[in-house]
Amino acid sequence: MMKLRWWRVDASEVAAVTAMGVWEAVLAGGGRRFIKRKDSDAGETGRALEELRSSLYNEMHSSEGAKRQQQRFCGPSVALTFNFAVAVGIIVANKMVMGSVGFKFPIALSLIHYAVALVLMAILKELSLLPVAPPSKSTPFSSLFALGAVMSLSTGLANVSLKHNSVGFYQMAKIAVTPTIVAAEFMLFQKKVSCQKVITLATVSFGVAVATVTDLEFNFFGACVALAWIVPSAVNKILWSNLQQTGNWTALALMWKTTPVTIFFLLALMPLLDPPGLLLFDWNFRNSCAIVISALFGFLLQWSGALALGATSALSHVVLGQFKTIVIMLSGYLIFSSDPGVTSICGAVVALGGMSFYTYLGLKESSVPTGKKPPSRSNSFLGKPGVAGDGGSSDYEDSV
Repeated sequence: MMKLRWWRVDASEVAAVTAMGVWEAVLAGGGRRFIKRKDSDAGETGRALEELRSSLYNEMHSSEGAKRQQQRFCGPSVALTFNFAVAVGIIVANKMVMGSVGFKFPIALSLIHYAVALVLMAILKELSLLPVAPPSKSTPFSSLFALGAVMSLSTGLANVSLKHNSVGFYQMAKIAVTPTIVAAEFMLFQKKVSCQKVITLATVSFGVAVATVTDLEFNFFGACVALAWIVPSAVNKILWSNLQQTGNWTALALMWKTTPVTIFFLLALMPLLDPPGLLLFDWNFRNSCAIVISALFGFLLQWSGALALGATSALSHVVLGQFKTIVIMLSGYLIFSSDPGVTSICGAVVALGGMSFYTYLGLKESSVPTGKKPPSRSNSFLGKPGVAGDGGSSDYEDSV
C-alpha cells in the first residue's frame, strides 16, 4: 500500500511536469508571439490615445489651435449675426440705464462695462477656458498698448458725443468713419479699394444720411468731441481686424491683453469728461441690476464686435453698423407703426440697396481663384477675409 501511494504521488508529479512541458512548447511556438502581439497592440493604442490627448491639448492651449477653433465655429456670417443681435439688446439696456435709471455718466458707464468684462475673462482664465495668447515676441507691447488706448478714446468719446449732440449729428460723424478707414488703411497698409466699392460705400453713406439725419443739434464742445472721435474709431477697427488676421490672436485673448490698458485710460478720462456726482448716484438694487445687465451686454458686444472684425474687415464692420441703424428704423416703421417720413424711408431703401451690392462685390471677389485673387483682402459684408489687413462696448448703439 505504501508503494502504491508513493507511485500515485510520483505519477501526479509526472503529470504536472508533463503539462508544464506542453505549455512551454506552446509558448515556444505561436503562443508567445500571440501574447507579444497583444502587448504591441496595447502599446499602439496607448500611443494613439496619447497623441489624441496631445492634439486636443494643443487645440485648447495654444494660440494656433485656439485661432483654428475660432475660425471653424465663428465664420463671418455667425460673427456678424451675433454682433447684430447683441447690439439690439444693448440699445434697450443702455436706454434703460440712461433714461429710467438716470445714470448720466457716459465714461463711468464705459468703465463699468470694461471692468465687468475683465472680471468675466479672469473667471474664464481660472477655468482654463480663456484662449492662449500668442508669444509676446510675435506682437510688440506697443501695439497692444496703442489698441487699448485707442479703444478707450473710441468708446468714451462716442458716449460723450451722444450726450452733448443729437442722434442725427452723431450719425453724420459715424458716416465719416467710412472714408477715414479707407484713407487710414491706404496709409498704413497700402490697401486700395476698388472704384466699384468706393461708389457703393458712398451710396450707402448717402442713404444712411438721408434716412437718419433728421436733426443736427449740437454745441461747440459736442462738435469737437464728435470730430475727435472719428479718427480713433477708424483706427480702432483697423487694429482689431489687422491684429487678428495677421497673427494668431483670438478675440478673447486680445481683449484680455488690451482691456487693462483701456480701463487705465478711461479712469484718466472720467474726471475730464464726466460730470461730478458719481458717488452721489442712488446705487440701489434696481439701478445696480440695470447697470450690471448693461455691462453684461457690453461684454458680449465687445466680444462679438471683435469676432466680426477678425472674421471680416473694418469696412465690413462699418457697413454692419449702418445696416443695424437702418433695420432698427424700418422695424419701428413696420412693427410699431412709427412714421419716420417718406424721405427717411427712401434713404433706407437706397442704403439697403447699396449694402446688398457691396455684399455682392465682396462675395464675387472672394470667389475668385487664389492665383487670380487681388492682393487686397476681401471687404465683403459676409465674405471671408484675405491674408492681410473696436472691440469694446462703445456707444449706446454701436460696438467696436
